[in-house]
Amino acid sequence: MENRLVNLFREKRENLLNVYFTAGFPELESTGVVLKTLEAAGADIVEIGMPYSDPLADGPTIQQSNTVALRNGMSIKKLFSQLAEVKQQVNLPIILMGYLNPVLQFGIEKFCQEAARVGVDGLILPDMPLHEYEEEYEPLFRKYNLSVIFLVTPQTSEERIRKIDALTNSFIYLVSSASTTGNKVGGDAKQLQYFQRIQQLNLKNPKLIGFGISDRSSFQLACKYAEGAIIGSAFIKVIQQKESLEQNIRDFIQEVKAQEPVSA
Repeated sequence: MENRLVNLFREKRENLLNVYFTAGFPELESTGVVLKTLEAAGADIVEIGMPYSDPLADGPTIQQSNTVALRNGMSIKKLFSQLAEVKQQVNLPIILMGYLNPVLQFGIEKFCQEAARVGVDGLILPDMPLHEYEEEYEPLFRKYNLSVIFLVTPQTSEERIRKIDALTNSFIYLVSSASTTGNKVGGDAKQLQYFQRIQQLNLKNPKLIGFGISDRSSFQLACKYAEGAIIGSAFIKVIQQKESLEQNIRDFIQEVKAQEPVSA
């Protein structure tokens, strides 16, 4: 069983765009349309949020999308059925992002089994302790060929970063600052020092920068220090406009990935 995420990083190591959206937002059945349009528009990776009532790491925009998706009736079970429907039509690497509690309630092996069945390549569970992953869950995720992605912040010690690098087989999620999602990456000196410090560690895995990437200039800045970047809150704002959903997605992705330098 292939892992498209691992394969992607073998083939491409620069200007990678990972786009986050919340499953079941803005409408319950939006998931498949958003996925297919993102692929057609040129996104490299898709990160799908599993809605949760208490998304700790997320800023107000993503929190609100979680609330709407839950109100729409989204659940892990529903998401798996939506992914099964579009499995043959989508070739992008797919990551599920969420919190450990709903996964445990679903049943962790059953979750991994279903995720593998519907074409999921990776998981981000920010509140899963590293030692628990190592001691309890790692064999299970490997059994189902699911890459687990860990977050590194400006406060993460070098020892922990090295451990994460050793346990990772796809990419490391570099959180741009100590805040929640949605605050813009602007390239202040402290932030750039942090990116440079991570660069100098010469980690074996590629890195994608997330939290605060919202447009072409912040995407291009992130790509100077990492292999790519993750856009979440800014994309949620794009798909909030329910009219012309597909056109809005195409326009946004093409604008972010346009290669010409941003004018000062």
